[in-house]
Amino acid sequence: MDALDLARWQFGVTTVYHFLFVPLTIGLGVFVAGLQTAWHRTGKEHYLRLTRFFGKLFLINFAMGVVTGIVQEFQFGMNWSEYSTFVGDVFGAPLALEALLAFFLESTFLGLWIFGWDRLPKRVHLACIWAAVLGSNISAYFILAANAWMKHPVGYQVVDGRARMTDLWAVLTNPTALAQVPHVVAAAFVVAGGFVIAVSGYRITRERRAATGGDAAVPVARAARVPGDPAMWRGALRGALVMTAIAGAVLAGTGDASARYMGEQQPMKLAAAEGLRHDTAGAPFSPVPGIEVPNLLSLLAAHDPGARVQGVEDIQRRYQAEFGPADYRPNIPVVYWSFRVMIVFGLSTVGLSLLGLWLTRRRRPVPAWFARAGLLALPLPTLAVIAGWLLSEIGRQPWTVQGELLTAASVSPGVSLGEVAASLAVFTVLYGALAIAEARLLVRHVKAGPDPLTVSPDPRGPGDVDAEAARLTPTLMY
Repeated sequence: MDALDLARWQFGVTTVYHFLFVPLTIGLGVFVAGLQTAWHRTGKEHYLRLTRFFGKLFLINFAMGVVTGIVQEFQFGMNWSEYSTFVGDVFGAPLALEALLAFFLESTFLGLWIFGWDRLPKRVHLACIWAAVLGSNISAYFILAANAWMKHPVGYQVVDGRARMTDLWAVLTNPTALAQVPHVVAAAFVVAGGFVIAVSGYRITRERRAATGGDAAVPVARAARVPGDPAMWRGALRGALVMTAIAGAVLAGTGDASARYMGEQQPMKLAAAEGLRHDTAGAPFSPVPGIEVPNLLSLLAAHDPGARVQGVEDIQRRYQAEFGPADYRPNIPVVYWSFRVMIVFGLSTVGLSLLGLWLTRRRRPVPAWFARAGLLALPLPTLAVIAGWLLSEIGRQPWTVQGELLTAASVSPGVSLGEVAASLAVFTVLYGALAIAEARLLVRHVKAGPDPLTVSPDPRGPGDVDAEAARLTPTLMY
């Protein structure tokens, strides 16, 4: 193992860890904004309680995402200086727009939302959370546009060994980005929906046990403070089920577009995802080794069951002829199984949401077994998006920029194995501590449930909402 291997491990670990928080932040922010909008329009108390409850969880996750995201920027200069030199003129524009426009929009209005509960007019306060949500989605767009350029570079020319941007609009409207952005954002809504489904299912189960005396850990007085399944948690669960089901449909459609672009722009990744060794007309798709669905891969890749799909070994020979002797194959087992984990766990989450909508139709109560099964909606979509990210990034190897820059040529030349190992160890310990802190905070707040209101929750009336509303963990921003 050399410095390159460890640098790749470090970037992979920190990126995957950071990506644990990003989808939940994007999707949960919209869910919280929707809850506050419902409270503003109806004046119903349970919408305010849910807004404040899930708002706390959103802020905890947002803060952790900010902290872990900062590390990503440092690694470009520390371990990947050759990569930074090559792509800097192209990446500078979308990343600057992300920081100066999107992130400041997001963080500024989120701060106003945190501290403005008892200070801002109700409509202005509501607009703040929507502005913050808009900022997080714009931020995702710019970052994913930069990432899409690595897969399908456009709007540039290479001058003196560096990529120089010639067309910013081409970079921002890269067809790969236009397919990737809605796909990732839809996945974020599935993750957030799964999170709310799990939390709501837990709270329904816990409060039912407390109401019947079956859970000694929950005082009956505490359970009586908060409306249970009929008024509040069933509504939260239903909202999350709808969001997950709709996002799942968008995910399927955008995934189809992404697969077609993958076949055109990154044929090696598509071949590795299927384990297809040689060029094949009417290529089959194998859900698991040994089982094949005839023509399905060709249909997914080109919308033509008889289309020819390139295979790993044949692409390897063509790349060697075009780019010179090297191994241009990614880690095929990782890419192959990441693809299947992404599909199976993603479909399982969407299927769970559809089942939940059927079971709770026409105001039917949430079955006890489904409330418990809803806990599966917490890990499944998260594992699916992590698998999808591994498929996306490992499948591009050995390139950092497809067809232009190899990963082996991207690492900083002066970084030693010991230096990378030391920083990797530090990050591992630090991230482990942060994971424990985040888990404890989330579990504590979920177990505690929503705080009671001490004044009238009418959003259209004068005065403060509630002195306690200012306690939406404001220090988490800092």
